[in-house]
Amino acid sequence: MMTETVKLSQSDIRKLLSAANPDAALLYLYLSGGNRLERAVDDLQMNPSRVSCAAAALRQLGLMPDNRPSRIAYGEKPNYSEEDVIKALDYDMEFQSLRGYVERALGKPLYTEDDKILLNIMHYLGMSPEVVSQLVTYCITQSREKGRSRPPSLRTIEKEAYAWAERGIDTTEEASAFMEKQRVRNSHIGRLMQVLQIHGRNLTAPEERYAQSWLDMEMEDELISMAYERTCLNTGGLNWAYMNKILQRWHEQGLRTAEEVRSGDRKGGQSKSGPRQLDADEVAAIRKMMED
Repeated sequence: MMTETVKLSQSDIRKLLSAANPDAALLYLYLSGGNRLERAVDDLQMNPSRVSCAAAALRQLGLMPDNRPSRIAYGEKPNYSEEDVIKALDYDMEFQSLRGYVERALGKPLYTEDDKILLNIMHYLGMSPEVVSQLVTYCITQSREKGRSRPPSLRTIEKEAYAWAERGIDTTEEASAFMEKQRVRNSHIGRLMQVLQIHGRNLTAPEERYAQSWLDMEMEDELISMAYERTCLNTGGLNWAYMNKILQRWHEQGLRTAEEVRSGDRKGGQSKSGPRQLDADEVAAIRKMMED
C-alpha cells in the first residue's frame, strides 16, 4: 500500500465531513494515494460489505467516478399485460413478496395497473426487491416531509425509480448512500429555511432550486444570513433573485465565509455608517421586483 502524502481540497473535506462516514473518508484517503479499490478489503482490513457501502457513499458525494453502465435497458419499454401480472402472481415468489410489502407500506391494495408498474421496475429497470423496498420507503418519507397526508402513487414511485436507475442506484448500498445524502441535504435545507425565517410551509420548486444552488456553492450559514440581511436592507424583504446575485458574486470572487466578505468590504472601503452602493445587477433585480 502506498504511503505518499495526500492533499485534500477544502471542498472535498467539507463533503466528507458532511457525510459523517468514517469508512468513506478512509476509503477516499486510500484511493487518493493511488491505490486500487480491489485491494481495499485486504489493505484496509474491511469486509467487502463495508468497502461497498463506503464506495457507494463516495459516488453519491461525487468523490469517486461512476463508470458503471446505466441500469436502463435501451430499446422499447415492455408493455406488460394482465396475463403477465397473473403469471407473476402465480409463479414469481419475489414479486409476490414485494407486492405484499408495497401494499403494507402504502396502506392500500394494489390493482392491475399498479402491478404492471411494479413489474416494470423489477424487470425492465432491473431493480432487486430489496432495492425496490428501499425506493418505496424513500418515496413515502419524502411525501411525509412535504406535508402530504396521502401516500405516493405507484406512478410517482415509478418516476423516482427511473431517476434512481439513471444515477446507477442498483444495490442496497447505493440506495442507502443516496438516502443518507438526501437526509443530509434536507437537514441543510431546513437550516437554510430557518436562516431565511421561512416557517409553516415548504419551499416552492423555484425556491428549492435557488436553495440547492447555494448548497452546491458550499456557502456557510453565516454567509447566507449575511446575504439575506443585505437583501432585506436593500429590497425591503426576501427577494430570491436579488439574494442569488449577491451569493453568486461572492462565489465568483472565491469568498466562502462571512469573515472573508467582511474583510473584502473593509478593503473596498465600505462605509461603516451605511450600506455600500448597489451594483448594476442588484439595481436590475430591484427594478424587476418593482415591475412585478
